[in-house]
Amino acid sequence: MENIIIIGGGPAGISAALYAARSGRDPLVIEHGAGGLKKAEKIENYYGGGTLSGQELYDRGIDQAKTLGVRILTAQVVGVEGFDTFTVHTDQGDFDAKAVILATGTSRKAPVIPGLKELEGRGVSYCAVCDAFFYRGKKVAVIGNGDFALKEAEEIGNVASEVTILTNGLPGAFSRKPEYPVRTEKIQNLKGTDFLEGVELADGTGLEVSGVFVAIGTAGSTEIARRMGAELTEKGNIRVDEEMRTTIPGLYAAGDCTGGLLQVVKAVYEGAVAGMDASRYTRPEKAPELAAAEATGKRQE
Repeated sequence: MENIIIIGGGPAGISAALYAARSGRDPLVIEHGAGGLKKAEKIENYYGGGTLSGQELYDRGIDQAKTLGVRILTAQVVGVEGFDTFTVHTDQGDFDAKAVILATGTSRKAPVIPGLKELEGRGVSYCAVCDAFFYRGKKVAVIGNGDFALKEAEEIGNVASEVTILTNGLPGAFSRKPEYPVRTEKIQNLKGTDFLEGVELADGTGLEVSGVFVAIGTAGSTEIARRMGAELTEKGNIRVDEEMRTTIPGLYAAGDCTGGLLQVVKAVYEGAVAGMDASRYTRPEKAPELAAAEATGKRQE
């Protein structure tokens, strides 16, 4: 079992890894590319960085962590389960940990499909664990072409009468063969007035479904936290205390997923705090304040 698994290799994740490594906790970082940071053409306001691109900053962070001996695994995380101790599910296997730090940003992706935004909360969902219950015995579809979509389909398949995966014109990128039908046609629009009634495809055919679950790309920090039952803020960010602890013992969050100032400097600070507190949390003798917080169940104000 790992002491600390950090999901995300950006400023928050690598900062957490550096502090955890220097505390002797030998963290494992699971990363899947630069994400939103890759879109930054120039970063000129980060202390000591000069002018560099988001990709360059990302690469420097990974190299620095490796120099310090941090283990880096390039893999896609499709889910996390547990309470107090955790299992991180990836496309390269499962990994157990005493603590997990979520640091993958806020990468919830929504395709541009007529009717999608209008029907959110009325048949369109972004969380299978949260909403699958409402579709017991009904026909549903999952939009996505990777393992995140496959994981959501499997979750919904436990209760729905029929599940279809829609890749929306993209080739399938699944690590294993889906057990559900896969349609690769482009989605024309979602049908429905008050509630979702169906999906119309570009080839003129359609699907009568009561629910559509969006699962494009990889699972972001907020999606993972929501599915685990961690509390979110009114704005939909992960709720954390001053030590970056979520409402689940041993689960931390840092960076854009906690809201506020969406800047590298904030992500680095929060990652450092999370890395240090997770290091204390996973030591054989936990800090007295952590033990007291767990005993009373009071994780934050």
